[in-house]
Amino acid sequence: MKLELRSVSVRYGAGTDAFTAVDAVDLSLEGGSTMGLVGESGCGKSTLARAVVDLVPLARGTILLDGEDVTDPKLRNRSEFRRRVQMIFQDPYASLNPRLTVKEMLLDAIGHVDGIPRSRQMPAARRSLDMVGIPSNALDRFPHQFSGGQRQRIAIARALAVEPEVIIHDEVTSALDVSVQAAILNLLKELQQQLQLSYLFISHDLATVRYMSTSVGVMYLGRIVEKAPLGDLFANPQHPYTKALIDTIPKFGSARRSAPLIGDVPDPRKPPPGCRFSSRCPVGPRFDPSRTICREVDPQLGANRRPHSAACHFAGNVTAVTTTAV
Repeated sequence: MKLELRSVSVRYGAGTDAFTAVDAVDLSLEGGSTMGLVGESGCGKSTLARAVVDLVPLARGTILLDGEDVTDPKLRNRSEFRRRVQMIFQDPYASLNPRLTVKEMLLDAIGHVDGIPRSRQMPAARRSLDMVGIPSNALDRFPHQFSGGQRQRIAIARALAVEPEVIIHDEVTSALDVSVQAAILNLLKELQQQLQLSYLFISHDLATVRYMSTSVGVMYLGRIVEKAPLGDLFANPQHPYTKALIDTIPKFGSARRSAPLIGDVPDPRKPPPGCRFSSRCPVGPRFDPSRTICREVDPQLGANRRPHSAACHFAGNVTAVTTTAV
């Protein structure tokens, strides 16, 4: 299995209010692997996920599954694509229909997939619950009768019930208590090994992405600004934005930390000229006026060495100003 995104873009609005939420994103997800996607809120991560599963339309670009273009509207409606690529959402309180029992939700999901006879549907529902650690006596209960962690397990079971190959996880632990998050992440890793699943794992938390992923893409203002194998990204970040995110991860026993990023993410309707990160970059023209290229030329991701590449004119020069914690 291989899922590829080529120059995928999503636009919202019209006229002067129009903006590009996802801008020419290229990603590749191999079978059995996990691509982590990280960035601040509003950078386009969730929009990209929804575009993959056809919940928002593409402005341009191509999505391929095993080399087959699935961006054609006639092909995207096929049951086989819906079966192979599933998505689990952030909030289990909102993603489960409160009027349906667990059995009704699971059978509804299975029923929308061609090729699963009625005789197999109920066994498939029970099997999916068993895989996530929910007893089968929960089938006749409603979502409000479960805790947040149990609801997220049910959402995972609903995705598993149709035997997918790819699961997109959109901030799947951020709405859960900290005590529950680790159990859900461990469950996802166990299921991946057991079923040879591929994950696109979206989070604003780099520590979580580090635990789950085999490779990482870093998004900023709708674009991928760095992507690399997991170990390379954390050992040698090439983009100053990636370095700033890594420095937010608490380090036991450390009295030094990087200075916080300056300002907020720019308005996506009016992105700054040149590098989109230049207005906040801790090593850019704000601190080194000679680096005028950052405000004049838009750096491209493909200009750097692969498989580790960064959209930065000074890739690798990521040393930021540090402060001593008090």
